[in-house]
Amino acid sequence: MKRTNVPKGVFTLQIIQDNVLCTYYLNHKELKKVFTSEEHPFQIRRYSRNEVVFEEGEDIDGFYIQVSGRTKITTSVITGKALLLRFCSAISFMGDIELVQKVPIQSHVTAVEDTDFIFIDQTYIYNELMKDIAFLQQLLAHATYKLQTCTTASRINLLASVETRFASYLCTVRNGVSFGKEIQTANSMEIASLIGTTTRHLNRIMEKLVFDKVIEKNKKEIIVIEWTKIEELSGGLRYE
Repeated sequence: MKRTNVPKGVFTLQIIQDNVLCTYYLNHKELKKVFTSEEHPFQIRRYSRNEVVFEEGEDIDGFYIQVSGRTKITTSVITGKALLLRFCSAISFMGDIELVQKVPIQSHVTAVEDTDFIFIDQTYIYNELMKDIAFLQQLLAHATYKLQTCTTASRINLLASVETRFASYLCTVRNGVSFGKEIQTANSMEIASLIGTTTRHLNRIMEKLVFDKVIEKNKKEIIVIEWTKIEELSGGLRYE
């Protein structure tokens, strides 16, 4: 294994040349059908907890496949604050919109914990993989999944009350669907961002539900006591 450390702000980006580890990651069932050959000019990029992976507005240097760890995806809004979109884990594609549309990076990505990516240089993407049917099919599947979940979340956040949104959020996380796992957090500030409201407003909703003995809340988790009531409040809406 060859490890190269590249200075990057207060962090040092770790570039790892390890064919055994790379092959292990590529043997994931979702990637195995795309990358059939064992010889690829790929590298592993490892990011430490709280390290920035992508900076919104910068140029992208290649295609990233998240193969371990957990990352947080945010975007800036007109007020200058960051809006939380989702969390990502393996297997997630990043850089698809930027490389296909040839635009600057659209979202800010930060490692929540130590995270590995398979990095593919954009030259190889354009010269080789953009001609590969299997790769393009996976690219399309990931891009349309992101479009579907973002569209659904936007529709709920625009049309439903905050109480309904919060109940829908709890039901989605409970169901264990893919997007439910991507938005799961016990941090009220992050939940508020995900459902498109303020932390203060969400806290008022939660205080009411605690008072009505529908949920319990401590510093680390939200416990639902009356799922029937939460289901009723959700109106059948789900972030999925």
